[in-house]
Amino acid sequence: MSLAQVADYVPTELAVGRGGGGPAPTRIVVAYGFWIFLLSDIIMFSGMFAAYAVLSGNTAGGPSGRELFDLRNVFIETACLLFSSYTCGLGALSAERQRPDSFYLFAALTFVLGGAFLGIEISEFAGMVGRGAGPSRSAFLSAFFTLVGTHGAHVTTGLLWLAYMVAQVLVKGLRPHVLRRLLCFSLFWHALDIVWIGVMTLVYLMGAR
Repeated sequence: MSLAQVADYVPTELAVGRGGGGPAPTRIVVAYGFWIFLLSDIIMFSGMFAAYAVLSGNTAGGPSGRELFDLRNVFIETACLLFSSYTCGLGALSAERQRPDSFYLFAALTFVLGGAFLGIEISEFAGMVGRGAGPSRSAFLSAFFTLVGTHGAHVTTGLLWLAYMVAQVLVKGLRPHVLRRLLCFSLFWHALDIVWIGVMTLVYLMGAR
């Protein structure tokens, strides 16, 4: 029996790989990979939340959250971020329905609201440092700046990512691979909302009591 005849007897699933399906589609690989990234990010923030909970009472004679936090600004920040999540979702739906003009509008609103959130946070940090309450003042402030600052860095990354995605839509249109990237961005932005709710509750509301 020749090699060609032997090959005829090889089962199809062995010929194409385990399971007979070959490599997984790109959309599935991207989805699983991005969910793993988000879960690892959540784990990182969980560690920061735990560290803050342990160190929040160690003020070393310096100011506490009750003296430093302005809940009015915190509520404005929260409203900006939550509403930006809403506009982000509307932008993703517009992209799925192949409505680029609506997508650009909602992307612009998301960017403005995210920028407003970031501006308020930077102003808060600058005010605290100006009052001598920088991250080196106490363990409480070190944990505060690390946790809140890391979330702010993620928001900054999200804004840069959003600007890049708008540029991609302008150049390439709403193609399937662009829509996949927009979906990943949308999941990332919504995850930042979830983390911020934890920050607002544990850091600001409990710290201002």
